[in-house]
Amino acid sequence: MSEFIVGITGGIASGKSEVTRRFEALGIAVADADLASRLAVAPGSDGLAEVVAAFGADVLAADGSLDRAAMRRHVFGDEAARRRLESIIHPRVRTALLQACAEATGTYAIAAIPLLAEGGGREAYPWLSRILVVDVPVDVQRARVMARDHVDAELAQRMIAAQATRDQRLAIADDVIVNDGPIDALAAHVAALDRRYRAMANAHA
Repeated sequence: MSEFIVGITGGIASGKSEVTRRFEALGIAVADADLASRLAVAPGSDGLAEVVAAFGADVLAADGSLDRAAMRRHVFGDEAARRRLESIIHPRVRTALLQACAEATGTYAIAAIPLLAEGGGREAYPWLSRILVVDVPVDVQRARVMARDHVDAELAQRMIAAQATRDQRLAIADDVIVNDGPIDALAAHVAALDRRYRAMANAHA
């Protein structure tokens, strides 16, 4: 059981998924908020039933699953609707992440939470022992989004602007990996943090 839990977050195209993969390669269990959010509204779940009760049956696809495109249309530009959806999904995600991390058998565990700053930071996740932010300069981030998603600079900038700012993420960080270089440079950063987290977890136990 892991009581020392590290939250990993970062903006779009920051490389946080690559960082978590490298922790996994070192034997660290990773609980993924994106996966937890999909499971929170899986067919037959009480989360999906609550979404339908709040937004109507037209958010369902023909097979009874959540029609994500229809759901996006419902909440796009509607702050109240977006917050209603978040109030259904986020508590379930937090519970699932905590349970998965607590059940991990390693020295420590990781919760990968892309929207940690947007979702309330430490107040929403008081059980995080550390927060690691994968940071990248905005110009590098924009270039990566354009290359990855095949979009123009204007759309890439809008996608970045829809998230928390770089400063907002850094404000909640205990540790930072600046991922503006070659991908192979991540190995040394992750290995150093892994050693640090193992030592902190052992001291915490």
